[in-house]
Amino acid sequence: MTTQTTSRERLPRTLGLWSSVALVVGITIGSGIFRSPAGIAQKVPDPTAMLLLWIAGGAITLCGALSLGELAAALPETGGLYAYLREGWGRLPAFLFGWAELVLIRANALGGIAVVFGEYLLRSFSVDPVEHYIAARSLSAAAIAFAAAANIRGANIGAFIVGMATWAKFTALAVLAVSAFLLGSSHGATVSNLTTGTGAPLAIGSMGLALVSILWAYDGWADLSFASGEVKNPQRNLPRAIILGTISIIVIYVVTNLAYLYVNPVEKVAQSRLVAADTMLALFGRTGVVLVSMFVMISSFSSLNGSMLASPRVFFAMADDGLFFETIARVHPRYKTPYVAIVLAGVLGMALVLSRSFEQLTDTFVLAIWPFYALGVAAIYRLRKRRPDLERPYRAIGYPIVPAIFVGSVIAFVINSLVNEPKSTGITFALILTGIPVFRIAFAKRRAR
Repeated sequence: MTTQTTSRERLPRTLGLWSSVALVVGITIGSGIFRSPAGIAQKVPDPTAMLLLWIAGGAITLCGALSLGELAAALPETGGLYAYLREGWGRLPAFLFGWAELVLIRANALGGIAVVFGEYLLRSFSVDPVEHYIAARSLSAAAIAFAAAANIRGANIGAFIVGMATWAKFTALAVLAVSAFLLGSSHGATVSNLTTGTGAPLAIGSMGLALVSILWAYDGWADLSFASGEVKNPQRNLPRAIILGTISIIVIYVVTNLAYLYVNPVEKVAQSRLVAADTMLALFGRTGVVLVSMFVMISSFSSLNGSMLASPRVFFAMADDGLFFETIARVHPRYKTPYVAIVLAGVLGMALVLSRSFEQLTDTFVLAIWPFYALGVAAIYRLRKRRPDLERPYRAIGYPIVPAIFVGSVIAFVINSLVNEPKSTGITFALILTGIPVFRIAFAKRRAR
């Protein structure tokens, strides 16, 4: 299509393989691993079950990455998942994804990441973020604004910030894990913490809801696809970056949770909003809190930058496709970035970070976006049947079983959420479906033009 070609030509390819891998890791390791364990431990008060859920979440994510890599290599277009949905299922599902990104997904994601930045920043100065809620949220909003400005300046600048901060994330988590395993025993840590729960019964429904929080921590593995139009040699680099990044994240997350639970009993993890800071407090005292808080701030800010780099490309692709306001498809004359789309994402993120809790932001995000991931992965089956001649430099490993595992897992946790939290889940899907009449209007105007 002409619009797709135009989109690819107007956004230059500046991201290589390792900057793309760093982008996957940098976007994903943001706030979830430092904030979500408390909510997960509350729902699953058994350390063994909790660790198994982290492994299960990683396995589901890897199945998605192994599958989505095929589409990324075959359709290396700006907008990523939006393009896969459009080519596999038509314009309406693709538009609904973009609509959900606008009204729900991206603003909640940016808000959830930025909240952790603000909370850990205050904690580094011995200020309780709960008691100083307004200050924490104001800092979070400022971080979103700065990330938007950096990415308007250039995709390579946003990627550079993420790439540099990725090393800080690895350093922070490595220091935390190694310190826990080497020094923990002299500070009350014990292997029995890894097997001793509170004795409370485990409910399947609660485990399913905990998985939603875990998938928030893993989310980001697919965001590189949104910037596919700016990746060098995309047929080779996109699937490699997505898969290598995802495997790295799984290893990091499982080891980090082992460290948390080795130092802290599961009931203490359940009470710890800032579990990384509390773990370092037990090992090094106040100095440890300041150190890890600085690393977490860098981590969450770089994830914020990566998300701001990738997600506005969806709005850009929709507008460039004639299904959204034409203004959003504007490219900055000097910096060659979709600056209007970036500003829109930033403003919406700032609005939500000032009005919703961390749990509301993250749960809404997961329930809104993962069904679209499943629909995107399922497009593999449809495209292999309808377009067998489509060039596929990479074919999904384990096809057709691996994609089916991913799609089935997403369906299962969505059903569980509908059963256990029908009101919030129902509202989320209702908001997505309001995009149908908007699509009808937009498509009618496009045909008229």
